Amino acid sequence: MQYIKEPIYCLSCGGKLSEKPDENNRIRRYCPACGWTYYANPIPASAFVVLGDNHELLLIKRKNEPKSGSWALPSGYVEIDETAAECAVNELKEETGLIGEVTESLGYFFQDSSIYKRVITFGFLMKITGGFLQPGDDALDARYFPIDELPEIPFSSHNKFIEIIKKKFEL
Repeated sequence: MQYIKEPIYCLSCGGKLSEKPDENNRIRRYCPACGWTYYANPIPASAFVVLGDNHELLLIKRKNEPKSGSWALPSGYVEIDETAAECAVNELKEETGLIGEVTESLGYFFQDSSIYKRVITFGFLMKITGGFLQPGDDALDARYFPIDELPEIPFSSHNKFIEIIKKKFEL
């Protein structure tokens, strides 16, 4: 996997980073000049399930990496100024042209990422309140699929959210 590289220089003062074990014996990059420590944390993302009138599942065909060209739940990385639920609402509009609201949290799952090493994805069930279905900025296509005829979905967290919905609605 090709990951984003860890920093070499301090994000606080620009000094060259060194490495040392922390109090838990984990090797951390730190700045000897100002004391700043780099922590490699998972990147937060939101994915959500939208069901049609006959329990069809809304999917988008991804335009961008990771996994461009694959079908997936609409999803996106959480911005610094939004909650995971706000991200879901914003991504719904951006990727599908639909307007909606979160009705339920489906939990969260960790998964490996080809870009960020590790992602924590928060899942939501959403209901549509307006808009028109059309692929948006990050989507090549957007459409509903019968729940028993889904294409391959490459993200483990998305598959877990789909399984939760299948059990919840006995699909």
